[in-house]
Amino acid sequence: MIPQADNEKSLGGNLWKTAVCNERTAELICQRFNLPYLVAKILTIRGISPDCVNDFINPKLQTLLPDPSCLKDMEKAAKRIAEAVIKKQKVAVIGDYDVDGATSSSVLRLYFESVGITPEIHIPDREEGYGPSRQAVDAFAAIGTDLIITVDCGTTAFDTFEYAAEKKIPVIVLDHHEAEVRLPPVYALVNPKRLDDESGIEYLKYMAAVGVVFVTIVAVNRELRRQNFFTPENPEPNLMQWLDLVALGTVCDVVPLKGLNRAFVRQGLKIMSRRTNVGLRALFDKSGISEAPSAFHLGYVLGPKINACGRVGDAAFGNKLLCMKDETQAKVLADKLGEYNEQRKDIENYVLLNAIEMLEGTPQTYPIAFVAGNDWHQGVIGIVAGKLKERYNLPAFVMSVEADEVKGSARSIPQVDLGALIISAKEKGLITKGGGHTMAAGFSLQEDKIEAFREFVGQYVKEKLGGEAITPVIDIDGELDAAGATVEMAENLELLEPYGSGNGEPKLLLRHVRINKAAIIGSGHVKCFLGSDNGGSLKAIAFRVADNDIGNAMLTAKGEIFDVVGVLRRDNWQGRNSVQFIIDDIKRC
Repeated sequence: MIPQADNEKSLGGNLWKTAVCNERTAELICQRFNLPYLVAKILTIRGISPDCVNDFINPKLQTLLPDPSCLKDMEKAAKRIAEAVIKKQKVAVIGDYDVDGATSSSVLRLYFESVGITPEIHIPDREEGYGPSRQAVDAFAAIGTDLIITVDCGTTAFDTFEYAAEKKIPVIVLDHHEAEVRLPPVYALVNPKRLDDESGIEYLKYMAAVGVVFVTIVAVNRELRRQNFFTPENPEPNLMQWLDLVALGTVCDVVPLKGLNRAFVRQGLKIMSRRTNVGLRALFDKSGISEAPSAFHLGYVLGPKINACGRVGDAAFGNKLLCMKDETQAKVLADKLGEYNEQRKDIENYVLLNAIEMLEGTPQTYPIAFVAGNDWHQGVIGIVAGKLKERYNLPAFVMSVEADEVKGSARSIPQVDLGALIISAKEKGLITKGGGHTMAAGFSLQEDKIEAFREFVGQYVKEKLGGEAITPVIDIDGELDAAGATVEMAENLELLEPYGSGNGEPKLLLRHVRINKAAIIGSGHVKCFLGSDNGGSLKAIAFRVADNDIGNAMLTAKGEIFDVVGVLRRDNWQGRNSVQFIIDDIKRC
């Protein structure tokens, strides 16, 4: 499918590309599943074949969850964890301080508690650094730990695990980060991104760490069942009850919502709507969410609050809240996370403004946003890197220079694989440690290596981009007439949910519409009605545009004709059942 590009920039400074699909396939999907042609077309554009449509629009664990033993080392890990449960051994869990780490450690902790084990949980703060450390191993050794399990970290922790081996503590790694050819000396390493993975199931590589943990407890539960561990007095736990946390971690780690991940999120949202998790319920109340949760709530409302405790507060609070049983304590902790999130916003704004001033006040040699600051809080550098990437449409590297080392975070564009970049930089000795995904990564280095690292990153990115000027692109999924933007159409588009990485909310093009009754509302938003020649009229809004070219054009439109790109959503405000078009960009016809 080759996108049709419009080389004229929009008022938002973007190029629009409309994807062209295989019309025969779209017609087949349309007829076989009784779907509107627009929905069938979007499915085709996203590479969903007719045989896979049902699994996509109705994803179920029973069809998408494979035998866990297809993953390398899974059987070995499951048997060792089951042994720890049966023998009541002392188990310690090391997690990460983001949402995926908090949910991963929480799912594992809740499972252990359900089978009679109370694990020690260690979430390192940012001063200690990402992943397992020698000090954590020492602390666990001092209390006689029989087994260490790391979640959302550990795949490249060679030195720490060599130290754990010297202490004779077996380690099991449950992770999803990019792996090297060399693996650390651990008892078992379950990671679908192992280079020697033989599962043959591509979508397993998309799992967040919490997904890997869930598949692992499925395997452990099966092993305990084999060994007749469960009895009428000691019943088998219902693993489905923790899918709300699996959904939360999956959405917030921005992994592709394909295959098994879609089932995790779709089913997890159903579990979450029951509000059985005390901590999540308190967080819902704190956030003022009364309706059924969506992937949006997970990624943009709940996730930032849990992330905030790892960024500017106590990194362990996320795990504590998600495992909380007491309503009053959960409310206190949810309030604290809300406070942390407000602090995070203030700190983030300070660092972002400093970074922009640096970049725009100095000529840039390479097509990257590369900045470092001595007083920048390391807890917000990842968010700032993401905002710089959005602002400049370039890979962004943001570093906090500490007394002992430099902590960095990076966000990328599709043309540059950060996971591969970080591994290469580590092999060259430019950074001391690091890891990540295609689009996001974290790393550490010595201060005297910053310039060498800048040169390496600049050359690497320049080579990948090939010297082409990069203009932001909006990929358009299909066209819709204003008269066709009905509640029924919005409901049909909802079949494509949950939206997220790899399955974004469909961008739709409305051609030749008039912008009527435009007015500023709220904090710089512009509302209006979009009218078409056939008499259709559609309520619309563009967020935070009052002071830019889009907003100016909307507010001064007097009979002009525009093409408009955005998304169609149902509007259930105050019980009404209507539709609204969320405008992303416009272009004069």
